[in-house]
Amino acid sequence: MRQAFIDANIILRFLTKDPPPMAEAALKIFEEAKHGKMSLLIIPITVAEVVWVLESFYEYPKEKIAETMTQFLSCEGLEVESLDLLFEALNLYCEKNLDFADAILATTALRKGIPTLYSFDQHFNRINGIIRMEPGKK
Repeated sequence: MRQAFIDANIILRFLTKDPPPMAEAALKIFEEAKHGKMSLLIIPITVAEVVWVLESFYEYPKEKIAETMTQFLSCEGLEVESLDLLFEALNLYCEKNLDFADAILATTALRKGIPTLYSFDQHFNRINGIIRMEPGKK
């Protein structure tokens, strides 16, 4: 079976249906994957870029982004690296009102059993199990 990585712009065209000609072209690729003609590979940084664009440019609310991305990443024909981690991060992103990149960082820290995280961002304090430290403070 053919495999190919997929860029965030293809995913965004598919999800937003904008602009229509590109959305239609993107749909064809996802249909091929759904029907087993190819496998589309997605890495976490691509998911982070899609989330960022949906939030910053399309102004989707976090709840809609989390729901949309969870459904999308579950589609047939996709091979998503670190899928469980991404699902957890999407949940944390929405529930704790974090940036998605920070949600990935916190989820990774918790999964690896290394809960101490150096950051000036106080929103990490909202996450059970994370110990936020600031450089220069004890």
